[in-house]
Amino acid sequence: MRAEIAVIGGSGFYEISNVQMRKFDIKTPYGIVIGVRIGEIGGKKIAFLARHGESHSIPPHRVNYRANIWALHSIGVERILATSACGAINRRFKPGDFILVTQFLDFTKSRPSTFFEGGKSGVAHIDVSEPFCPQLRKVVKSVAENLGFKIREGGVYACMEGPRFETPAEIRALEKLGADMVGMTLVPECVLARELGICYSSVAIITNYAAGISRNILTHSEVLEMMKKKNEEIKKIFLSAIQKLPGERNCSCPKSVEIFGHSSKNSS
Repeated sequence: MRAEIAVIGGSGFYEISNVQMRKFDIKTPYGIVIGVRIGEIGGKKIAFLARHGESHSIPPHRVNYRANIWALHSIGVERILATSACGAINRRFKPGDFILVTQFLDFTKSRPSTFFEGGKSGVAHIDVSEPFCPQLRKVVKSVAENLGFKIREGGVYACMEGPRFETPAEIRALEKLGADMVGMTLVPECVLARELGICYSSVAIITNYAAGISRNILTHSEVLEMMKKKNEEIKKIFLSAIQKLPGERNCSCPKSVEIFGHSSKNSS
């Protein structure tokens, strides 16, 4: 049971079709991860994990992010491609757009956000100046454009606690802080991946306009409807990216924490 690349599917993205995969449950120090699928694409072993569960039974604030990332790390995953359904704050973004996220704002409240809790696990202060792997982003952008899909590189993702949608006042505040889009899942997922030296890149799918920008009442069915429309496109992008990824990682992601489980030399 090994894989080198993983896909984490968000809302509306629950499987990779046309790829034969076996399902496994993986035990971790943080709990059991149910239904990790493992298969092969172009000679590369891949894993697929539905972030919210196969039937979307786990809300964003209850996702066991540490167990998910640890499970993928334990089977050898070095790269993660993820999706995230988002509401547009930036007026230049519109429903259906693909955005390669480059920065985040973290407004989560109650989620365990690190593997380094002190004691035996040690203490580490990782650098997230570039939280999303530049090598992965470059490959994803290239293959998307070659497939004829428009994709924007560059966007600030505001991660909220959820599961409720935001108020118009919150969206106005986020806009002033520089947020381009809003969602509920990328943090701490991308941070935990970085702590384990895993390359991580997310394609945000704009599913709707955020509260106060949209003229409609926000619903999750609206999100799922747009994801259904874009599902095949994002799958084509990811499957093509997986096959185009070079064997060697030339980014700094693996060096984020030099020795896992040891205190950072610079911690104080």
